[in-house]
Amino acid sequence: MSNIITLNAEHPAMKTLCKRDKRLAKVVRMVGTITYKPYEDSYAFLVSQIIGQMLSNKVADVLCQRLTSLCDSSVTPAAVEQFSDDEIKSIGISANKVRYIRALTEAVREGQLEFDAFSDMDDAAVIRSLTAIHGIGQWSAKMYLIFVLDRQDVLPYEDAAFLQGYGWAYKTDDFSKESIEKKCRKWKPYSSLAARYMYRALDMGLTKSAFHLFKEN
Repeated sequence: MSNIITLNAEHPAMKTLCKRDKRLAKVVRMVGTITYKPYEDSYAFLVSQIIGQMLSNKVADVLCQRLTSLCDSSVTPAAVEQFSDDEIKSIGISANKVRYIRALTEAVREGQLEFDAFSDMDDAAVIRSLTAIHGIGQWSAKMYLIFVLDRQDVLPYEDAAFLQGYGWAYKTDDFSKESIEKKCRKWKPYSSLAARYMYRALDMGLTKSAFHLFKEN
């Protein structure tokens, strides 16, 4: 079982980040303590990421819940293989995404993806393994690194939710890879932890109000 992880201003990594980045320090004060537990089911997580591509979280959650119900509460390769493409499409999942889920399922069943081996691989190697599967791109692979493997230094500049939090805190609409990497260089080697605070700020609705560094929000 994975341990529950607690982040706050007193966490050693967060202390380092807050000393380096005043804007992030303000976000940490506004958000407060974050607790999380890494996902343990790699296959189900990746299926959820495929379903969530280019969809709002609300819509993606509904579709994932429908698939979970269809699979009798457990989204596994064996459960998914019981259903035809048309049966999966009937719950609202697009034909393309059904193909991607099939590709993932086949890769797992044939041993092309061995999730247990990922813990001994560096981030780049994990990304190469995952993106070799049709329908899994950089975004999905980075989400896997952050939310399943709990890798600490992943900068998810491909992710729309991260960009909303980042744009709010840094008062920018320049979302180029180069600009984000330059501004966030000070986050290394804890980029994932900083990103978690951007996600949580968005989830809490904090980004609906303008960010002010030197006064109370």
